[in-house]
Amino acid sequence: MRFPVLLTLQAIWGSLCHAMQHYQATWGHYDMCKSQVYTDEGLTWDYMACQPEAADMTKFLKVTLDPPNITCGDPPETYCALENPYMCNNECDANTDELAHPPELMFDTEGRNPSTFWQSSSWKWYPKKLLVNITLSWNKTIELTDDIIITFESGRPEQMVLEKSLDYGRSWQPYQFYATDCLEAFTMEAKTVQDITQNTLLDIICTEEYSRGYVWKNDKTVRFEIKDRFALFAGPRLHNMASLYGQLDTTKNLRDFFTVTDLRIRLMRPATGATMVDESNLSRYFYAISDIKVHGRCKCNLHANSCVFDKDKLACECEHNTTGPDCGRCKRSYQGRAWSAGSYLPIPKGTANICIANSIGPVIRQNVSSLGVANRNQDCNCNPFGSDSDRCNDTGFCKCKEGATGPKCHECLPGYLWDNGCKSRVCDNEMLRCQNGGACLNNLRCQCPSGFTGLLCEKAQCENEAGGCSGGPDSGAPSALAHHPALAALLLPLALTLAPVLLGEACWASSV
Repeated sequence: MRFPVLLTLQAIWGSLCHAMQHYQATWGHYDMCKSQVYTDEGLTWDYMACQPEAADMTKFLKVTLDPPNITCGDPPETYCALENPYMCNNECDANTDELAHPPELMFDTEGRNPSTFWQSSSWKWYPKKLLVNITLSWNKTIELTDDIIITFESGRPEQMVLEKSLDYGRSWQPYQFYATDCLEAFTMEAKTVQDITQNTLLDIICTEEYSRGYVWKNDKTVRFEIKDRFALFAGPRLHNMASLYGQLDTTKNLRDFFTVTDLRIRLMRPATGATMVDESNLSRYFYAISDIKVHGRCKCNLHANSCVFDKDKLACECEHNTTGPDCGRCKRSYQGRAWSAGSYLPIPKGTANICIANSIGPVIRQNVSSLGVANRNQDCNCNPFGSDSDRCNDTGFCKCKEGATGPKCHECLPGYLWDNGCKSRVCDNEMLRCQNGGACLNNLRCQCPSGFTGLLCEKAQCENEAGGCSGGPDSGAPSALAHHPALAALLLPLALTLAPVLLGEACWASSV
């Protein structure tokens, strides 16, 4: 009798341990901002780091297309199947509900038969490139918690770039490149997420894994793998979340990597299913997306456990005496010390870093001038390049210039570079990489190769010329080395053998 009972208890204990392991992996165990506890002084508040629960963020976004008139149906068009040029019975008509394919259908409820989807106009202006930008904007900083998944109703594009913005669309950084031939399309060696290590997690890669032609009809999705990157620290089943949280807490670039205000999908070449484009039947070539999945949470700097959507805008419900859309500053009466984000450490409750009342703040000298304003610069020691004034403001703290942060205004926000003050950073070798073989000069500008232009050398020069990029059957952005074949012969073997730049911290801990 005793033996079965022991087995039962062992099974219960095993199940409990298994459940607790999965609880650590849910990204939701920082769900309380404070609790009441009894101390020697009586009932008091115990403050903890907290964050909102992860959710489907596509419910809260605004989608815009560029060019704005790229959606099919105006005028009505008939499309042919990519795999069968004689099957031309798909009609798109913007004025008929049953035949319209507006952008909202990328985010509606899936599971319907037939499926609903957004569709572009056909490649009728070939050989000019069929370029479409799909921008997803939240007007709020969010942290990604799961893979970004794009499901194509048509064949997956042969060239595509996923980009992110941290400043509400003012500047863009590549997240990942996708192509059937990475070397030809983007002069990058093809890789997969399995090639990424802890030290190269911030590397921007080009993958050929999601760009197969129409032969693989069941392969409709394109992914940006968030969880595989988490697993580099948390283990294959994300059981060791403490290790991941520790890295996110201590490595700023890592946390910024998973943080966005906007995403942009740049569709650069539709599926063709062949080496040559059938110019006699261009209605076979177009883009169609049936679903986009983006899971994440509001970034509240670990000062809120809920985020509300009100008047078409997301906002954190801030705790810990903080305020602002991201809980990024102290309330007016709670500026007794400089604001600081909460910390995941120590696991599992973290550190709240609450804002405290002004009466507990820094000691203010009593040498008040005749105007009644204290000269408190020595109390603050503001950085003269990063702050507006050599004096403290009325609350006894430094007032930082644009791009500067920190208690002394001596640090820079993401996207800025310190150079006797915080100057807008155009490029670097981490997330703001010059594209198409461009070189970053002093973080202030990209030196573009022949045939390319733009802030990050992201545009083909021919796009700005009369007639556009219409040089040949597959024309568009010319190769940066096309005009220098001898140089290309020398550089290509070198480019293929160079190891990726190590962008991570030198001493990142092992996750398993």
